[in-house]
Amino acid sequence: MNIAVFGAGYVGLVAGTCFADSGHDVTLVDVDAGRVASLREGKVPIYEPGLEELVKRNVSEERLAFTTDASKAIRSAAVIFIAVGTPPDKDGKADLKYVDAVARTVGENLDSYKVIVDKSTVPVGTADRVRAIIAAASNGKHPFDVVSNPEFLKEGAAIDDFMKPDRVVIGADSDRARAVMGDIYAPFVRTNKPILFMDVRSAELTKYAANCMLATRISFMNEMARLCELLGANVDHVRKGIGTDSRIGFPFLFPGPGYGGSCFPKDVQALVQTASEVGYDLKIMQAVEDVNVHQKHRLADKVKARFGQDLSGRSFAIWGLAFKPNTDDMREAPALVLIDDLLAAGATVRVTDPEAMDNTKHLVGGRVAYFERNYDAAKGADALVLVTEWNEYRRPNFEMLKSLLRTPVIIDGRNIYDRKVLEGLGFEYHGIGV
Repeated sequence: MNIAVFGAGYVGLVAGTCFADSGHDVTLVDVDAGRVASLREGKVPIYEPGLEELVKRNVSEERLAFTTDASKAIRSAAVIFIAVGTPPDKDGKADLKYVDAVARTVGENLDSYKVIVDKSTVPVGTADRVRAIIAAASNGKHPFDVVSNPEFLKEGAAIDDFMKPDRVVIGADSDRARAVMGDIYAPFVRTNKPILFMDVRSAELTKYAANCMLATRISFMNEMARLCELLGANVDHVRKGIGTDSRIGFPFLFPGPGYGGSCFPKDVQALVQTASEVGYDLKIMQAVEDVNVHQKHRLADKVKARFGQDLSGRSFAIWGLAFKPNTDDMREAPALVLIDDLLAAGATVRVTDPEAMDNTKHLVGGRVAYFERNYDAAKGADALVLVTEWNEYRRPNFEMLKSLLRTPVIIDGRNIYDRKVLEGLGFEYHGIGV
């Protein structure tokens, strides 16, 4: 099947490449000519394990192509995926200007029946909006269907998530569209994972509901971690105690410096805004957001509790900048808040990350010192602050680390180190809720 995917960003690039790898002919459309040229050369603009190799293979086998020519891509495609960005505006509502632009372009070039798929995370009712724009731009000359097909990709594991999904959610209003979408996804559900067909609005809401539930678990555990610190309890013991309950389970019950990335922050904000538009106050989700905002300051609070409110003359090393391991994504990353807080208190900051250094430089500039080696970042620092739990940080040479730090203090934002082991080595340890 010929497929066009609009948007060569994270979702579009992963989806288009995986569709191509399953045998479809895929054209990825992007307005950024530089990005298109780089992708044609096999240069992937994001870090996602396995993606670059998959792109190169499918380009060489001529199943995957990149273009800025939207008209040609639309006319040759049977199915068109809209996977452009939907960034939050100033009040938290999803900005749909890029979705609207693609819909308008599709309508202007519609020449036969096609299935148009909203793959971007969009508010409930967006399919109706897209349908109206296409109908107006095409003057109703050709039939089409608009489908909602939300993505559930974890950054750092996106290829596996797409190739081996827990489920595929498809919101469609016609048997014809359901048959087309079922055919596209058939190769990915051969292990009897379900394709869940539902109405369009339910599919649109499912994406927000899933992310908001996961965000709720994170903020809940961060609240419990704070309570543990105040009561003298250990959040790791509490986590095990509730995680073994089959009704709860362990995923997303790890306390830390707050959630970030491209999905949870904006999706929580967008759902709160969507509810307010229909006169409903989502108190739980607003609390989830409020807890997360405060949690991003917790590591700086711990630094100040140990070294004082005025950090002038102090230096701190940060290991890990990306919002999670196995990605270079700095969107809403807790490390950015920590950096700002430390700098505002007068400290100097030394940072390192295996993949997110370039993106950090674009956001932070020369306000901090950058180091390729994690040990170099720690040299002469008053304390090490662990923010992102990359594998290479889990088992460092602690004796070397102790000799490099000015004072042997570790503030562990992910609770990946054993307090007893570190204290036995002469470190002062501060975790989250332990």
